[in-house]
Amino acid sequence: MTSAKQPFCAHIGELLSQLAPNQRLAGLDVGEKTIGIAVSDVMHSIATPLETIRRRKFSQDVEELKKIVASRNIGGFVIGYPINMNGTEGPRCQSIRQFARNCHQALAIPSLLWDERMSSSVVERMMVEADLSRARRAELVDKLAASYILQGALDSKR
Repeated sequence: MTSAKQPFCAHIGELLSQLAPNQRLAGLDVGEKTIGIAVSDVMHSIATPLETIRRRKFSQDVEELKKIVASRNIGGFVIGYPINMNGTEGPRCQSIRQFARNCHQALAIPSLLWDERMSSSVVERMMVEADLSRARRAELVDKLAASYILQGALDSKR
């Protein structure tokens, strides 16, 4: 385990090396209005959708995250990074980087920024194919997108 947790990790192996034994990862799909949250198992194999929190002020958002970090033994975040389809970074990328920096300052938890291109649309398509109602899809999309993001990162370690 590394002695000082860095705010950003270059790859999933680096993030996992900063975790204490039995710590989990949380996947975050950070939007302007909500944050979808998923958690890994302690073996870092499976991502499970957890919940969606409604965004308010950052201080209130981080208080919600603190509760989850404490109750679920979270040691790192995999945060969806909204790279443009052509591979460039837009204004939302800067916003997500700042969110991750602020989380690191408040929680001392390292983050991996994970390319989330297509995550919401893939999840939306799966829910349509599952014949979920529009209201049910709206209720689930953020935490399922967080799970998709986290699972992608977990699968990349193999």
